[in-house]
Amino acid sequence: AYDIGLHGVVYQVNKWDPKQFDWTKKLADADYVGPTCQYCHMRGGHHNVQRFGTVYTSMGMSMADRGAPIWNEKRDRWVSVCDDCHSPRFARELLQALDEAAKDAGLKYRETFKVAEDLLLDGV
Repeated sequence: AYDIGLHGVVYQVNKWDPKQFDWTKKLADADYVGPTCQYCHMRGGHHNVQRFGTVYTSMGMSMADRGAPIWNEKRDRWVSVCDDCHSPRFARELLQALDEAAKDAGLKYRETFKVAEDLLLDGV
């Protein structure tokens, strides 16, 4: 998802340009043209990538209770990352759109496996 999103495209186009991505600097000191995976997922030097993950594996994405305390904690944590460059409102709206896309993708994923299972049971 990162590679085909705006941030990933900016990274892929500019990653070899030392003026845009100076890999000799520590992440905290870097002034990159766009965020790398580490900027968002390893914020503050944390190596627990899931801490800033958008996949809520403990709840199952399509069945997630968006009112659950853990959901709200993760969402607030993500907004605090996004608002380095974007408004909190923009971040919340975009994250909501991403949630809906992930939910839709999960439904299509299950539908696809059901078709494959039925074909297998039919001897195809």
